[in-house]
Amino acid sequence: MNNLNPLEEEIMQLFWELEKAFPKEIIAYLKEPIPPYNTVLSTIRKLEKEGYLAFRRFGKSHQYYPLVKKGEYSRSFFKKLYHKYLNSDKAELLSYFMEEEDMDTEDIKKLLKSMKDKNHD
Repeated sequence: MNNLNPLEEEIMQLFWELEKAFPKEIIAYLKEPIPPYNTVLSTIRKLEKEGYLAFRRFGKSHQYYPLVKKGEYSRSFFKKLYHKYLNSDKAELLSYFMEEEDMDTEDIKKLLKSMKDKNHD
């Protein structure tokens, strides 16, 4: 799964939130500065060709919907990030979340339990 560029990611976030939408609906929700209609449409078509989206025809209009789930993309993104920038160092990753993301004790316990459960599989 390829990493998305910022516009592709913003568009996918909207599809994940809305579940299905016509291109004009996506444009209505985009943040300023809003790219031209043709740019948004070509980005949506690219996402469809890459397997992120599919569509239903309504006359001449296309209503798009996500094929890739948000969690699936997030896991793929973080896996690449983890291997590329953290050299698969679990301690460094955990340290980051504890320091930078202000994880509380409950979050750490859940994470440790999840790691233990995975190691027992």
